[in-house]
Amino acid sequence: MKERRCVDFSYTIETFRNEDWDGKGTLEDMKHLFLIRHGRQCSKRCNVDVSLDGTGRKQAELLGGRLRSYGIEKLYSSELVRARETAQIVQKIISVPHEILPDIQEIDFGGFTGKTDEEIRTQYAEFCAQRFLHQDDLSYPEGGECGADVAARAMPQLQKLCRQKENRIAIVTHGGVIRSVCASIIQTEQKHKLKFAVDMENTSITHLIFDEEREIFFLERFNDFAHLEGHEELLRKNWKTSLEKRVK
Repeated sequence: MKERRCVDFSYTIETFRNEDWDGKGTLEDMKHLFLIRHGRQCSKRCNVDVSLDGTGRKQAELLGGRLRSYGIEKLYSSELVRARETAQIVQKIISVPHEILPDIQEIDFGGFTGKTDEEIRTQYAEFCAQRFLHQDDLSYPEGGECGADVAARAMPQLQKLCRQKENRIAIVTHGGVIRSVCASIIQTEQKHKLKFAVDMENTSITHLIFDEEREIFFLERFNDFAHLEGHEELLRKNWKTSLEKRVK
């Protein structure tokens, strides 16, 4: 059996149940949020609001097939087209309600938005060099956001979901949001968020568990893309550019 390529920051479910849980109820009673990065979009320009390409649709179909066994009760997505379309494909497979959730759109890339890799390399060389060092939580130039900005708007939305009746919720969002949320949950500085995996795969699953009694999140799984294994053509290494290796 192939090893599942994901980063696991918590104990396994069995260890958590037997050693860590000292409250009431069971692990199954807790809230389970599955943060999903959208499928691949049809443009390599930075953060343009465009549809999925054929690969992205295939990724979403494989994701939907996997989520059939997850007991998902409700599906949310950001307002951006690539996230909405991913959720819509999944919805057709698992047949649960889908809603748009505010404040979980991708990080605002400021002056990067709409530009090609070459344009970014040329116009923002100094910023790219600084970001590559991971020494600060830098805001993107010309009015863009930093990781702390993203966490400040996204975390309250996730906390609201944990007050709803559904226990198992899937949320199609974006790589920048997932990284910033995870940094917030494990209480590390946002400058470290890019160290969560070299590649965050499209349609990968990041699993959060919320303990209502203690009002804390557990990061159970990060960047789990087992449903893409055996489909090398769907992985980011076959699509991304040298700039993405350095900047995102």
